Amino acid sequence: MRPQAELTHAPAQPERSAAEGNADEVLSDLVKWLEDAKAEKIVTIEIRGKSSIGDYMVVASGRNDRHVGAIAEQIQEKFKKAGYSGVRLEGKDNCDWVLVDAGDIIVHVFRPEVREFYNIEKMWQAERPLDPSTH
Repeated sequence: MRPQAELTHAPAQPERSAAEGNADEVLSDLVKWLEDAKAEKIVTIEIRGKSSIGDYMVVASGRNDRHVGAIAEQIQEKFKKAGYSGVRLEGKDNCDWVLVDAGDIIVHVFRPEVREFYNIEKMWQAERPLDPSTH
């Protein structure tokens, strides 16, 4: 019987889900990471109370499809290095619009013309309509 291999190093931080983190603290790191990746026109939208999908939505642009893909990959890697697990990318095949799902924070990285077409900032920044049953 062989002895079990020993770990040569301990992990620097325990892995955690991005949803378990304090979204407000993670948000400030995320904006810095986007700036470091040269993302443009970074907009943060609080969706807490508007949707159950998360607490914040962050929208940013890349200059072209390669830049959009690179930004998304860098953000995913930064989350991983910070000890967050389960951060997923959607839309990486075309890189017109890549979504980074980090639990309580959803990041949308667009090519400029695609961002202008969908204009999701306008939709999510609008005030929530009143519930008609309350009248």
